[in-house]
Amino acid sequence: MKDVNRALADISDIKSQLAAGTMFRGFGPAVMAATGILALAVAAIQSWVSPPVTAYAFTASWVITAIAASGLLAVEVIARTRRQHGGLADAILINALEQFLPAAFAGIALTAVIWTFAPAVLWILPGLWQVLVALGLFAAGRTLPREVRWVAGWYMITGPVVVMLTANAPALNPWIMGLPFGIGQLALAAALKFAYGEYPANDR
Repeated sequence: MKDVNRALADISDIKSQLAAGTMFRGFGPAVMAATGILALAVAAIQSWVSPPVTAYAFTASWVITAIAASGLLAVEVIARTRRQHGGLADAILINALEQFLPAAFAGIALTAVIWTFAPAVLWILPGLWQVLVALGLFAAGRTLPREVRWVAGWYMITGPVVVMLTANAPALNPWIMGLPFGIGQLALAAALKFAYGEYPANDR
């Protein structure tokens, strides 16, 4: 029995090692592009609202947008990972989650704390969210196509710029979220499509 357990543990370790060295191909370019279009659409709707949305409404609408986008991505990632990675799908998916989840949890925690205890500085959240997305992409860089690093760099630049632009703004502009995320997600979709195109058709 001990030999069986040891063999199973060895197999699990081998799968984990293979997963760590395998490019994660669970993100579909089409769905990624859809999240960028969604961000632009939400910004356009907010910009047409009169009077301008409050900080609470602004934050709530983008949290709902993020949940919707995450739901789309989650469905795609699970299905695509199983289709692309076969027997290693579970190990590769867990490895990817371990890289992305710290930044995601940090975003959730910061949003909850600022919403509850410091609503006067809700304006800082768009910039923080963009920096956290950048950190998540950089953390996953070893298992994502190298082109994704350019997109991570985009978010790392836009985050501080957005904080700077909104520090003295009387109201939150919807485009401080819509443009960075719209452009960033569309660029990420393009990077993934380009990277996947480097491989034989039967590996896509």
